[in-house]
Amino acid sequence: MRTVLITGANKSIGFETARQLLQNGYYVFLGSRNLENGLTAVEKLKADGLIHVEIIQLDVTNDDSVKSARIEIGKKTEILDVLINNAGINGGWPQAALEASIDQFKLVFETNLYGVVRVTQAFIDMLHKSSQPRIVNVSSSGCSLTLHCDPTWKYYTHKAAVYPASKAALNMYTINLAYELRDTPFKVNAVCPGFVATDFNGHRGTGTVQEAGTRIAKYAMIDENGPTGKFISEEHNPETGDCPW
Repeated sequence: MRTVLITGANKSIGFETARQLLQNGYYVFLGSRNLENGLTAVEKLKADGLIHVEIIQLDVTNDDSVKSARIEIGKKTEILDVLINNAGINGGWPQAALEASIDQFKLVFETNLYGVVRVTQAFIDMLHKSSQPRIVNVSSSGCSLTLHCDPTWKYYTHKAAVYPASKAALNMYTINLAYELRDTPFKVNAVCPGFVATDFNGHRGTGTVQEAGTRIAKYAMIDENGPTGKFISEEHNPETGDCPW
């Protein structure tokens, strides 16, 4: 049974991604910063007959928490097939370029970028033992530099200085990670789940968590012919998924 670790998976998109991968025969390590919330999520999945799941207490902003999670998962399996770096925060609003504080930037980057680096580096040894290792970094088309310079883009006026910058930095990390792993079986991609109605955006989104989970799970399950080092947004381009950086 293939194994997957999903960070920030106790609710919303991460939870739905866990559900869909369980339905596709994966064993899910459900990462949750808050243990109680994670246990509740696991109980919901098991109540639906999805039993191959367990909670892993994991705060991506805390070195000790990440190390403990690595030790705990290492006790249960030598191999991790998929890592989905889903945990993220928006940092609160407003995010005007001339008014957002340095502390606000630090807070968001700590989760959205540094957290991904921490977790990826902690689990890379287990991923290397997989025959088809996959890393999916949950990104956003809202961090596209190209789109934000295009006045015809439908979200052109939706500007924010902090959150999109953190995801743009994540995209660069994804490019470098895919390059370093280019001569291996790894597939590493940045995937936008779409503008989804969740707590994250006050339920202002137009998409569903089911659609988002399907998009992320798809690139967690790609075969050896799948892409790597790509920025993918099926909401932006339903035919190819290509999204400009």
